[in-house]
Amino acid sequence: MAGGEGGDEIRRRAAKIGAAVRKAAESGGECRRELERFIEHISKEKDIPSLDGCFSPEFRRFIQTQHKFIRLNSGRVYNTCRAIEGPFMELIERAEISGGKKQWALGPFNPIDNPGRTGLIPSGPRHGCLKWLDGLEPGSVVLVSFGTTTTFPRKQIHELAIGLENSGQKFVWVLRDADVGDGVMTKNDDIIALPEGFEGRVEGRGLVVREWAPQVEILGHEAVGGFVSHCGWNSCMESISMGVPMGAWPMHSDQPRNAVLVTKVLGVGITVREWARRDEIVGAREVEQGVRRLMGPGEGAEVRRRAAELGRAVREAAAEEGGPMRLEWDSFISHITR
Repeated sequence: MAGGEGGDEIRRRAAKIGAAVRKAAESGGECRRELERFIEHISKEKDIPSLDGCFSPEFRRFIQTQHKFIRLNSGRVYNTCRAIEGPFMELIERAEISGGKKQWALGPFNPIDNPGRTGLIPSGPRHGCLKWLDGLEPGSVVLVSFGTTTTFPRKQIHELAIGLENSGQKFVWVLRDADVGDGVMTKNDDIIALPEGFEGRVEGRGLVVREWAPQVEILGHEAVGGFVSHCGWNSCMESISMGVPMGAWPMHSDQPRNAVLVTKVLGVGITVREWARRDEIVGAREVEQGVRRLMGPGEGAEVRRRAAELGRAVREAAAEEGGPMRLEWDSFISHITR
C-alpha cells in the first residue's frame, strides 16, 4: 500500500467506494436477499443452463482466440451495476479468476433518465410507435422484440401472432425481415406474412413495427408494462433500469443464463419458453398464457412490483451525487489516467 498523502487518498477513496457499494446492494431490497439465497445453491447444476447449443462452433473458436489477451489487461469493465449484481461482483473480486485485478461495474450503459416513464411527452420528432403509446393507459402494453440476431421459422411467427391476438393484451411487436429464418426472402416478399386479417383484428390494441424501433424509449414509456424478450444482455439492462418486467424467451449465446438471472434470481420476470425446449415451436396457447401471466394479476403483479423496485434502485444509484455508480466511475477514470 502506498504511503504518504497519495496512500491516504487511495485508502480514503477505497473506503468510500466500499461503503457506497454496500449501500447500492442494500438499495435493491428483496432483490439483494434473493441474490444471496441464490448464491448459496449456485453450485446446483439444474439452476444453471449448460452452454451446449448456446454458441456456434465458429463463435466458440473466436472466444478461444481472445483468451491470450486476458493476461494483458489490468482489469475488467462490466455492463452491470451493484444494485443488480452486487453479490456476484463481490464473488468475482474474491475469486482466483480475477487475478487480483480491478473489476468495475459501470453500467447500465443505456440511458436511464427517460421522461416518458413520468408521463411527460418530449418535444421534437418521435417515432410513430411512441405517439401510438401516448394515448394508452399506464402499464397496459407489452413490448415484444427479439433483438437483431434472432430468426424464427414462419410457423413460429404465425403462432406468436395468434397468441398475441388471443391474449387480448395491448402490444407493440417489433417484427423485421431478419426475424424470418426459414428461407431466402425476395424483394416481393419483404413484408412478413402474418395470419390473414391479423392486423385488422388487432387494430387499436396491437401495433406491428416492421423497422428499427427505439427500444429504450419504448421501455421508458409509461404505457409499457411488460417486455417479451430473447434476454440479450442489453435488453435485460434496458428493461431492468426502466423497471419493466420481462417474459423470458432465450434463443442463444448468454441468453439462457440471463433468463435465469431475470426470472429465478432477481424475480423480475417470468418464463415464456424454457431453454430446454429451444428446438420446439411455441404454440399460440403458450404465447397467450405467457403474456397473460406477465401482464395479469398474481404472479404478474409480483414481478411488476419487484421490477419497479429494482429499476428505482438502479436509477437512484446512478443519480445520486457521490453515489455508488459515480464512485465506481471515478475509480475507473482514476485507474486509467494515473
